[in-house]
Amino acid sequence: MKKHNFYAGPSILSPYTIKNTADAILNFADTGLSVLEVSHRSKEFQAVMDEATSLVKELLEIPEGYSVLFLGGGASMQFCMVPYNLMAKKAAYLETGTWASNAIKEARLFGEVDVVASSRDANFSFIPKDFSIPADADYFHFTTNNTIYGTEMRYDPESPVPLVADMSSDIFSRPIDVSKYDLIYAGAQKNLAPAGVTIVIVRDEALGHVERQIPTMLDYRTHIKKGSMFNTPPVLPIFSALQTLRYYKQLGGIREIEKTDLAKAARLYDAIDSSKIFEGTVTDPADRSIMNVCFVMTPEYKELEKNFIDFASEKGIVGIKGHRSVGGFRASLYNALPMESVEVLVNAMKEFEAKL
Repeated sequence: MKKHNFYAGPSILSPYTIKNTADAILNFADTGLSVLEVSHRSKEFQAVMDEATSLVKELLEIPEGYSVLFLGGGASMQFCMVPYNLMAKKAAYLETGTWASNAIKEARLFGEVDVVASSRDANFSFIPKDFSIPADADYFHFTTNNTIYGTEMRYDPESPVPLVADMSSDIFSRPIDVSKYDLIYAGAQKNLAPAGVTIVIVRDEALGHVERQIPTMLDYRTHIKKGSMFNTPPVLPIFSALQTLRYYKQLGGIREIEKTDLAKAARLYDAIDSSKIFEGTVTDPADRSIMNVCFVMTPEYKELEKNFIDFASEKGIVGIKGHRSVGGFRASLYNALPMESVEVLVNAMKEFEAKL
């Protein structure tokens, strides 16, 4: 039976990425060596790094003056690297979910943090609006997509200070005005590659303005100077990332991908909104994520949630159980997920409801 993978991360990858990665594990670039064992200093892997960097810049239309890095440590490492490198005195943060909260916690180790708004009291069920960003902040940090709660900011906010964004779960799903940002970071295990590498896009001129000494490995300038190879990089995830980037270019780029993503999300949200037993968890439809669709059973059918998960699994649907902190369901519609899988889920929802 075909599986329909809705896991939130690690998540679905395109067949193109999986096949090419599998082939390279056996024989990388006709070297007779596996990509798992090849030297990262080899000309063959240097070509991988160069092309991956070039494609990130091309697909996201990154202007001059920015560096693209492939780092370890996950997006969570960026929670401390960002303030370490960019916060001179104060930074502004928007709290919209668990990962935003974790970023705020780390930033407070380095200076004053102004939490300009939070939706914590409403279980992060909406994106705060009409907040003020202090003009004396070194940067404004926000999380574009909240995987646990199903909210998303699909726009580049207006700000009197440079933007910093965690785009781990929706990068490559919409065009971005990179020129508004000092730094963008994203863990790979959603829309790009297996876990193990993190993309960082940083404005070169934003660095070198803090007085504190920065440990070598936590200084972005270290990795810029060494082309992301100060130490051995995560070779396999970077190779897989290159395959995904090539695939995205073949699809026609980010604008074409966005059209497909919007259509998938609209199909599933329509099924939720027209159902008598399912309901969404995000209070403002404008804040609904197109990457992570979170929903629950209505109160009178709450006890049937496990029954639906079991029913869906019989259809080959996996990964729709909601995060343990919120329950219910979460269907992650990352770029690699085909519309076919969304249709299978929608049909399962309707069939389950019809049986009641």
